[in-house]
Amino acid sequence: MCDLTHKLSRLNRPALLVRAARMGVADYNRKRDLRRLTRVAVPATSRKALPMLMDIEDKLEVRRQTGDANYSLTRHVDILIAMMGEARTLG
Repeated sequence: MCDLTHKLSRLNRPALLVRAARMGVADYNRKRDLRRLTRVAVPATSRKALPMLMDIEDKLEVRRQTGDANYSLTRHVDILIAMMGEARTLG
């Protein structure tokens, strides 16, 4: 858990992106959102979900930074919302 918390605390994303995600985290519904975002069965715990979400987010961040035409701002915000929601359950 400490490793996940450490990795989350080291994320450096644009303030507007983070602010948008913070606004959406109150409406995060694990059962509804996690399957759609990860495109796999919903993991039993946040400890299993967070690494998957972090991997997806890392790929989105690379796309954002390189100006990839396939980058989706909406998906990036949704993934950040899920990461914040899952992190809340870690304690």
